[in-house]
Amino acid sequence: MNDQKHLKPADNHKDKQEVCARYNKTNVLILGSGSWGTALAIASSKKNNTCLWSRNLEQTNNMLVYRENRVHLPGVKFNDDLLITNNMDHALDFVIADNTQPLIITGVPVSGVSETCSLLSRYSNYIPQNIPVIWTCKGFEPDTSNLIHEIIQRDLRSSKFTHGILSGPSFASEVALDLPTALTIASDSSNLCNIAIDALHNNKLRIYSSSDIIGVEVGGALKNIISIACGISDGLKLGDNARAALITRGLLEIRRFGVSLGSINETFYGLSGLGDLVLTATSNLSRNRNIGIKIGHGNPIAEILNSKITAEGVRCALSVRARARNMNLILPIIEAVCSILFEQTNPMDAVATLLEREARQE
Repeated sequence: MNDQKHLKPADNHKDKQEVCARYNKTNVLILGSGSWGTALAIASSKKNNTCLWSRNLEQTNNMLVYRENRVHLPGVKFNDDLLITNNMDHALDFVIADNTQPLIITGVPVSGVSETCSLLSRYSNYIPQNIPVIWTCKGFEPDTSNLIHEIIQRDLRSSKFTHGILSGPSFASEVALDLPTALTIASDSSNLCNIAIDALHNNKLRIYSSSDIIGVEVGGALKNIISIACGISDGLKLGDNARAALITRGLLEIRRFGVSLGSINETFYGLSGLGDLVLTATSNLSRNRNIGIKIGHGNPIAEILNSKITAEGVRCALSVRARARNMNLILPIIEAVCSILFEQTNPMDAVATLLEREARQE
């Protein structure tokens, strides 16, 4: 790898070794400079030596000049000690500095997980064993319907990394502004959970641990689909009672799907289940709910699907339906959302189909 003295524009003109010596903290590398990666970099830099890696040179230079991410989080200033680079050699030199605890956090979307796995695999000969990597995206791989951990198992060709999933009710803008937030870190490794908690937990950002990786992933992905349903209901002006019913019955569908894949019931009543669902299904900041509202207002589905801000729930709805059908699961709300999004079903007709279902014991 490159000599550490070359870590130049990434370090805001400060020498990495001096930073480490002065603070003696965990070295946290954030891969991806979207809104969530940037927000986590801002949060991490309050406690740790932190480097934000961006693949885009122009964006990197802009962040260095303005000390903020004007594309994704305009107006939120960076800590003076937050390092920024678009050079992966420099970024990994930083995170594996001697006598420091390394931690890599990925801020890439689901579509970037496979490529990030390949990137980390290419550098595996240069790094020590047991580097903790935390993944923060939510959803399914479109072509395969794989969850995040399944993509990692398939594409990360190195045993040097341990893995965790960070999820929960959180908007990037609020994390960046240091507003109170609680998240769950899920991993098979209790050591990784402890490292994540030590690095990120503070009086504004609370981190809880879990060993249920599947449950945390499923909760984070499926709540987006239920949130679209809640948005459709709100757009149709069906009232607060209808939204409450959709949240409650939607949580049951999320739990049913997750348990069938091997997760545990309790996970879905925690932060990454009920907590994330309530936030996304009720907040005006939710892209998924807002897409549902547009559908309820009668906006053309094709226009919504072709939008550059298409929400995660749209991307993973078909994947969830396909896996559910393979497992012979009945998920009426998710089926209804898919029929509206992809089969030109009128939203009121889909609602009528849900209401006509036979009554049963709760």
